[in-house]
Amino acid sequence: MPAHRPRMFHELAPYYDALIAGKDTAAECRSLEALVGRYGRSPGRAWLDVACGTGRHLAILRRKFRVVGLDRSAEMLRVARRRLPGVRLVRGDMRSFDLGERFDVVSCLFSAIGHLATERELLRTFRTLASHLHPGGILLVEPWIDPEQFHPGFVHLATSRAPPLTVARLSYSRTRGRRSKVEYHYLIGIAGRGIRHVTETDVGLLVPRARLLEMCARAGLKARFLRRGLTPGRGLLVGQKPARGLRGRAKPGARRIVRTPPRTARRPRSRPMSEAPGRSSARPRRFSGDRSDRRP
Repeated sequence: MPAHRPRMFHELAPYYDALIAGKDTAAECRSLEALVGRYGRSPGRAWLDVACGTGRHLAILRRKFRVVGLDRSAEMLRVARRRLPGVRLVRGDMRSFDLGERFDVVSCLFSAIGHLATERELLRTFRTLASHLHPGGILLVEPWIDPEQFHPGFVHLATSRAPPLTVARLSYSRTRGRRSKVEYHYLIGIAGRGIRHVTETDVGLLVPRARLLEMCARAGLKARFLRRGLTPGRGLLVGQKPARGLRGRAKPGARRIVRTPPRTARRPRSRPMSEAPGRSSARPRRFSGDRSDRRP
């Protein structure tokens, strides 16, 4: 990870949930579970969330999965432990952690990979995440905004009020080369105690989607990019680890039908492929650089 420690994920960690109160975590978990059902081929129920933050997703996913969380911020994990008693939560670096076990699903959400400093670190991270997957398991990664869709000069305001706490976050986005620079101003008001003003500039790595898919492939995953992800403008990377003989995940209660060809069946003649995948003609939207919901 870069040496910079975003203040939002450390000294402001106690206010993190208030700052992202507008996100529908339950709906995001439903989408993630649907993707696991569609692309997953590993039959188990173990889920690792990397950059788990305060554990908002884990609190919902644990109802159906055996969950483990990992984050670099001790302050964020402190909040998560209060929310998730009994859940294994580990402090670690996404580039190089080793938990000594494998999972059926590994997720890394909220554009956390955007905090990595170089593409070399990004590739190393993909390889580390992939190494923690069972054969047939899937990796779900929410990337940072595509360089072609990043909108410099955008101003974004978010507020939340839950007495005695009131918070506001104002951000201004710009770029420098292949990096985004987002200036944040936080106002934190607590009734009876006063108002605190905190500022910081967050630097992110802008990487084209094609390059991300290439890195997933180099990490040994069969990857695809879904334009419609959890957050507008970011999409979702889905990488599947080769299943090594697994033919599919059996659905609970589903009947498995095995068709055996007759012994006298002849080998069919090969025919040329006649269909090619389609390509969307829609023009991409552009999005602002507010990424306050990212975690290291």
